[in-house]
Amino acid sequence: MTAEDSTAAMSSDSAAAASAKVPEGVAGAPNEAALLALMERTGYSMVQENGQRKYGGPPPGWEGPHPQRGCEVFVGKIPRDVYEDELVPVFEAVGRIYELRLMMDFDGKNRGYAFVMYCHKSEAKRAVRELNNYEIRPGRLLGVCCSVDNCRLFIGGIPKMKKREEILEEIAKVTEGVLDVIVYASAADKMKNRGFAFVEYESHRAAAMARRKLMPGRIQLWGHQIAVDWAEPEIDVDEDVMETVKILYVRNLMIETTEDTIKKSFGQFNPGCVERVKKIRDYAFVHFVSREDAVHAMNNLNGTELEGSCLEVTLAKPVDKEQYSRYQKAAKGGGAAEAAVQQPSYVYSCDPYTLAYYGYPYNALIGPNRDYFVKG
Repeated sequence: MTAEDSTAAMSSDSAAAASAKVPEGVAGAPNEAALLALMERTGYSMVQENGQRKYGGPPPGWEGPHPQRGCEVFVGKIPRDVYEDELVPVFEAVGRIYELRLMMDFDGKNRGYAFVMYCHKSEAKRAVRELNNYEIRPGRLLGVCCSVDNCRLFIGGIPKMKKREEILEEIAKVTEGVLDVIVYASAADKMKNRGFAFVEYESHRAAAMARRKLMPGRIQLWGHQIAVDWAEPEIDVDEDVMETVKILYVRNLMIETTEDTIKKSFGQFNPGCVERVKKIRDYAFVHFVSREDAVHAMNNLNGTELEGSCLEVTLAKPVDKEQYSRYQKAAKGGGAAEAAVQQPSYVYSCDPYTLAYYGYPYNALIGPNRDYFVKG
């Protein structure tokens, strides 16, 4: 072998070794050099699998548990030729990235969306607040919102005489990872359920596997077909907003129970503390003069009986009025919902399924369970 041949062989070996270090999905990418420079700068790993390219997860030096629920944001409207080398600097500016997953197409371009998980929930909220409508390219605005790791299924077609324990036992026989079953009593007859329930699973994966197993045609419960779909995710309200709430949401009242009776019961701890009561069918909103009075009444009356019915008492969740009005416009025949108690910046809603059950426009009516609830 000549000296020139030896040099060429060594050069070839070096190139092969360098290529071997480049992760799958990065090697051969149109911006390979920029991605490698990003990895060098941050120390994060990057690998492509199952149609997505994952940056981090966990980040370098991570020793703690996996970030809690609520730490992830969804990023949409990404130009298809924008990649991690442009996205990471934007999203790391508001918090430490635990993982960024960019959805990829077979042609090497992205599919227009990604998921960014932060190490802390506060960082994810800051990303939504500061980076929604961020101009990533001239005239191209990103859409950033909270990503919901849904662990709850809606199941319809349940015999109305079945109790919560019976439903839990039956569902746990055929699916794994069941944590809880939520059943609402009928407004007219508290001994009956409303024909549907919500099943909470230990993880999104467990819920997804259960949904697949319970799809119509695959299995029957109590001898007949059931309806199954993802439940609408619970509304996530900032803790600082919830700390100002002085309105209670009361469920499971008797139809015959009057607003005066409710006011007397909830005002028993401090005369004059209740401003007003708004009751609709078997639930109500109780407005207090102060938050302290509201919390005291909630702690003392939740789980107690009023006129023979066990009360469920929680703080009312305020929902952004702009968001709520979008729900109303999207719902068929969407007039103003009677149950919405307006405040300067928020409307207070009860759980979406109670509203939907009585025909009020709410997100359940435009969500995956719409057909089950919309009345003819």
